[in-house]
Amino acid sequence: MIQTELLKKIEQVLEEKVRPELGGHEGGIEIVGFEGGVLKVRFLGKCSNCPSASLTFESTVASAVQEAVPEVKDVVLITGVSDETWSMAKEILKKRREQRENRN
Repeated sequence: MIQTELLKKIEQVLEEKVRPELGGHEGGIEIVGFEGGVLKVRFLGKCSNCPSASLTFESTVASAVQEAVPEVKDVVLITGVSDETWSMAKEILKKRREQRENRN
């Protein structure tokens, strides 16, 4: 199966089986990459910092994807902060610094 078709199939599984579950907890999921049968995903929203993230990942994400898409040999949860979150944090800090400098 072509890589594009596999990604569409994976997205369909995420949309139908995973995102509704995560959305109930104000969270989400995004695909970070897919190469050599290894799918890399990242939790978003409240799921990204949840203490139960690894349990949710195993019971909800990995099992659903691997069951529906046998070409996916492994699913890896990428933890840490996304580039988008880093950019937002940097912008907030920059604005705060400018506000402090303008008060002085």
